[in-house]
Amino acid sequence: MKLGVFAVLFGDRSLDEALDIIVEKGLDAVEIGTGGYPSNAHCNPAELLENPTKLQAFKESFEKRNLEISALSCHGNPLHPQLEIANKHHREFENTVKLASELGVETVITFSGCPGESEHSENPVWVTAAWPDDHPEVLDWQWKQKVIPYWKKQNEFLQAYGVRVAIEPHPGFVVYNTETSLKLREECGDRIGVNFDPSHLFWQNMDPVVGIKELAKNDALFYFHAKDTAIDPQNTAVNGVLDTKPYSDELHRSWIFRTIGYGNGEEIWKRIISALQLVGYDGAISIEHEDSLMSVEEGFSKATDFLKELIIKERLGEMWWA
Repeated sequence: MKLGVFAVLFGDRSLDEALDIIVEKGLDAVEIGTGGYPSNAHCNPAELLENPTKLQAFKESFEKRNLEISALSCHGNPLHPQLEIANKHHREFENTVKLASELGVETVITFSGCPGESEHSENPVWVTAAWPDDHPEVLDWQWKQKVIPYWKKQNEFLQAYGVRVAIEPHPGFVVYNTETSLKLREECGDRIGVNFDPSHLFWQNMDPVVGIKELAKNDALFYFHAKDTAIDPQNTAVNGVLDTKPYSDELHRSWIFRTIGYGNGEEIWKRIISALQLVGYDGAISIEHEDSLMSVEEGFSKATDFLKELIIKERLGEMWWA
C-alpha cells in the first residue's frame, strides 16, 4: 500500500507548491481533483487534452518528484435533474476519463449521482425510508429510468478507454452503502467499483472492516480515502444521526468529519489497515482533509504521521486481527 493525499486541500496553492509540500512529508502518491464539487484548481482536463505541451509539463511535475498519480477525482452529480448541472458534471467526468487514459492512471473517482423524483424535478431527491409508499416508487423509478441506463453507458465508455471508476458511497446519492454499491456494479458492469471512505460509513453505524471484506469479495474495492468521523453521543442521543445542520455548527451537530484518529482511535484504524492488507489491497491510502476543527497544515500533518506509524507497525507484523 502507498500513502498519498487528495491534493484539493492545497487548492489555494499552485500545483508545484502543493507537490513540494507532499514530497516534503514523504508521501508516495497524489490524488488530483479534476472537476465536480472538488473543482479543478490543479488540473483542467479539457485544457490538458487540447494542449500536448501543457500535458507533458503536467506529467513532468510528478515524474521529477517521483510521485504517482493515484487517481483523478471529479466528484459530481451527472444525474442532477437540472440539465445544466448534469451536463457539466458529465462532461467533466468524460474529460477526466480521457485524461486518465492519457496519463496511464487506472482510477477515476466520482459519486453515483442522484436524480429527482420525476422528469419534472428541479432538485435531487434522496430516498431514506420505505414508507410512505411514494418513496419506494420514486426509488424504483430513479434506478430503472436514470441510474442504471446512465452507468451502463459509462461502463462501456470506461472500457473503451481502459479506465475504471471508483464510486464513493455518500448519503445524499443513490449509492451510499455496501448494498447500493454492489447493486450498481452488478447492474451496470465491472468497470464500476468503490472508493471506500470510512467517514461516510461511521455515522451510518456501519463497520468499515466488514464493508472492506464484502467489497473485496466482490472485486469492487478500487480505492481508499483516509478520513474519520466523530459522533457526539449527547446530540445523537437527542436527535439521531440524520443531521441537516451546517457542518460549521460543530457544537450542535450529531457528527462531524475529523482527521483520522480524532473520531475513532488507533485500535479501529489498526483493524481497517489490517483488513486492507488481508484482502490484498495494494492501492493508495489517500488522506482527505475535511476537519473543520483543524487547519489544513495541522490536519494533513497529523493524518500523515498517524498513518505512517500504523503502516510501519503493519510492516513489522503487528497486524491487528480484522
